[in-house]
Amino acid sequence: MVGGGNSGAQIAADLAYDTELTWVTQRPPRFLADDIDGRALFDVATARRRALDEGRTDTEGVMSLGDIVAVPPVREARDAGLLKASPMFVRLDRDGVVWADGTRAPADAVIWCTGFRPALPHLAPLGLRGRRGHIPTAGTRAPGEPLLHLLGYGDWTGPASATLIGVGRPARDAAREIAELLAPNR
Repeated sequence: MVGGGNSGAQIAADLAYDTELTWVTQRPPRFLADDIDGRALFDVATARRRALDEGRTDTEGVMSLGDIVAVPPVREARDAGLLKASPMFVRLDRDGVVWADGTRAPADAVIWCTGFRPALPHLAPLGLRGRRGHIPTAGTRAPGEPLLHLLGYGDWTGPASATLIGVGRPARDAAREIAELLAPNR
């Protein structure tokens, strides 16, 4: 699982109980306080917008609170010690991932949840890009590489899938497909 935001943490939490999960993030995960919810985030974002409009100091809004909303499944996996992030690896090869020091980890599947913009040049060697530079998807799966799932890229992978409200279904579908793919009876 690659990505230190909400999508990455929520999918990692879903997978952590049933797989040998390697969760990789560019920086250590920053969980919001357990009592922060959507309303609190809206209030903080609104206060930031108001401060900026009035020429006051930028409070950084919700970014000052953390990156990951501690929804119940994330909180439970975090508290159980199942959400331990590793630093970002430097490359993928046919067997898995490789870090700068040569350490390797096998990977049967890679789920890439790294943001709202399709910044995927690291996947160029796979030759998956279609028209206009997008990697075609069937749900969240890249048809040209069935072990690769992309989540959170707007309507590519489901309506509003880059939002908290819209990512649930694509994330559940990806987790189910990956579990089926990795089942011992394949």
